[in-house]
Amino acid sequence: MRALVVRRYGPPEVLESKQEPDPQPKPGEILIRVKSIGVNFADLMQRMGIYPGTPKPPFIPGLEIAGVVEKSLEQRRAETGEPLKPGDHVLAMTNFSAYAEWAAVPADHVYRLPAGMTFDEGAALAVNYLTAYHSMFTMGNLQPGDKILIHGAAGGVGTAAVQLARARGLVTFGTAGSIKQEYLRKIGVEHPIDYEQSNFVDVIQKYSPHGVEMVMDAIGGKSFARSYECLAPTGRLVIYGFSAAAGPNGKKNWPRMIRAFLETPRFHPLKLMEQNAAVIGVSLGKLMARGALVRKELEEIFRLYSAGKVKPAIGKSFPLEQGIAAHQYVQNRKNVGKVVLSVK
Repeated sequence: MRALVVRRYGPPEVLESKQEPDPQPKPGEILIRVKSIGVNFADLMQRMGIYPGTPKPPFIPGLEIAGVVEKSLEQRRAETGEPLKPGDHVLAMTNFSAYAEWAAVPADHVYRLPAGMTFDEGAALAVNYLTAYHSMFTMGNLQPGDKILIHGAAGGVGTAAVQLARARGLVTFGTAGSIKQEYLRKIGVEHPIDYEQSNFVDVIQKYSPHGVEMVMDAIGGKSFARSYECLAPTGRLVIYGFSAAAGPNGKKNWPRMIRAFLETPRFHPLKLMEQNAAVIGVSLGKLMARGALVRKELEEIFRLYSAGKVKPAIGKSFPLEQGIAAHQYVQNRKNVGKVVLSVK
């Protein structure tokens, strides 16, 4: 099979198109003919060797796919619904190994696509919408009328969070660069913030003097401290990434990483208690062990999709062979919505 392989940690150019052995599904796994692959910032961090759990090169990166069931060796439990069969259209969460024509995935990590959902939409849904939904409503317990600040609101997780916030009646603040402000208004962000022109802490203090109920921050470093300043009493800071540690050239940058770690605030439990605040960490890698919870959350996201309340925004699609260009595109912060790789 064709696959994109990280031959060594480094910039986008370390991705190499190669012929790899076809995966052989084990008992309990499903073999999928891949049609679309989601590109996440986590993939870039895998490529740089700074994503938790990244294997040593060479390896196939990537976390999510959509495609067609080719062969099933599952023995599905009753709560997971009707067993999947060859020909079914599905999305799946992979533990790496997504950037390829075929994938063998544990059956518990494979989900049938709702009627009308395209492969590109399926590949753009799992990581982004599960991250946002789990943060906002399972861990964060946000209620209608609550206020949320979403950093990177024009990106994949950001767009998902905005759509989910609108579906649940939340008030949205969102940050993005100058060229993405119109997009923020288009998707319904009530208070767009241009981080190149404004201090987001000042904007929150102006429009919500008592703070917001949640901030979603995948930047890290000093951004965590500034985001924490924006919280209202009972507010929640959700940490789900650390992009400040990634070098702008796509390489591991030790001085930048050390600086980002040193700038990361320490949240003392007694201080959190005094301020009625919470700091929440979210990682899909660990969450996948809670199969029943993930399936419940995803079923609610599917319901919102079928009701027209959410819809993955595909910013740009690249052929699998152009994975280097796709990573450069995301690395340079050009993406609006989700970037996907298509497999022909």
